Amino acid sequence: MSIGSEIPPWPSSNPEHGRIRLRRFTDLDVGMARDLSQDPYVPSVGSLPPNATDEEALAWVERQQQRHIDGTGFSFVIADVETNRSLGTIGLWTQELAAGRAQIGYGIAPKKRGRGLALDALHALTTFAWTIPRLHRVELYIEPWNAASIRTAEKASYEREGRLRSHQEIAGKRCDMFLYSAIRKNTLPR
Repeated sequence: MSIGSEIPPWPSSNPEHGRIRLRRFTDLDVGMARDLSQDPYVPSVGSLPPNATDEEALAWVERQQQRHIDGTGFSFVIADVETNRSLGTIGLWTQELAAGRAQIGYGIAPKKRGRGLALDALHALTTFAWTIPRLHRVELYIEPWNAASIRTAEKASYEREGRLRSHQEIAGKRCDMFLYSAIRKNTLPR
């Protein structure tokens, strides 16, 4: 069985929490992608080029649209619930679903940060994640210097489990990561 055949279907309604809605990417999200590409860190951890042109941002949007089809997970736009304008991106990566695990990554466009939007998005995606029957654990990997993301994880009731030394390469150097997790509350006793 291929990875793609194991991925759950796209949600029948867009996950929402507070001021945001999680929705599919469209070509109208190119501006948000260009804004994200201005942050020197964002391109170092993904496939969005730094200072992306319209064409590069569109190609990135198209890659996000393909993630569910490819079976790697769910790539959502974080959109304003009233205007539907894109504010950032969040993904649920399900490559380890057979083991009951998934990872979440998120980013808010620089001009929209500091408003608690990542927290609303993390709540919405975590709630959606628990609709996937095989999923029992959701993980976040956060750089120790990223105080805003640490606050977001902790406010969303994710627990820090430890520091993973030299866990991954970012921008050509090995970096430590904090591991945060949320565990499904209604698991059956063994």
